[in-house]
Amino acid sequence: MTFRERVFTVVRAIPKGETRTYKQVAIDAGNPQASRAVGAILHTNFDPAIPCHRVVRSNGTLGGYNRGIRQKARLLKQEQV
Repeated sequence: MTFRERVFTVVRAIPKGETRTYKQVAIDAGNPQASRAVGAILHTNFDPAIPCHRVVRSNGTLGGYNRGIRQKARLLKQEQV
């Protein structure tokens, strides 16, 4: 399984109403130094089954989102995060 596939597997497993950091996803996907790569991978995701809006920065800010930061904030608010 590629790192990209492992990232998507980890992100798919994030329960509704919870978040993980890019670093947590990188660690869980097997490469603790690859948090920026996680962001780059998620930026290319358009599959709604992979809830990349649940991945945030370590400092608590939202980070990026390929559908716009307002959409990310709206989705997290709907999930009561």
